[in-house]
Amino acid sequence: MNIGEAVRMRILKLCQERNITVNKLSTLCGITQSTLSNIVGGRNNSTTVSTVKKICDGLEISIPEFFSDPLFSDLEQEVK
Repeated sequence: MNIGEAVRMRILKLCQERNITVNKLSTLCGITQSTLSNIVGGRNNSTTVSTVKKICDGLEISIPEFFSDPLFSDLEQEVK
């Protein structure tokens, strides 16, 4: 799994845990609906740290909490 896939899956998991839609999350974090839809739809695999921070702020979690999921423990090497 690469980082883009892990971020996408983590966002979806957090939305499910909080019983909110991706559209609701976009409102909470101030990211456009199209940007967030592109991330969770797999069309954007290079999400910036700034965007992840906004998502964390909207979910009221820290960046370390976001990345503490096991999804991020065995990522593929990005540089080949």
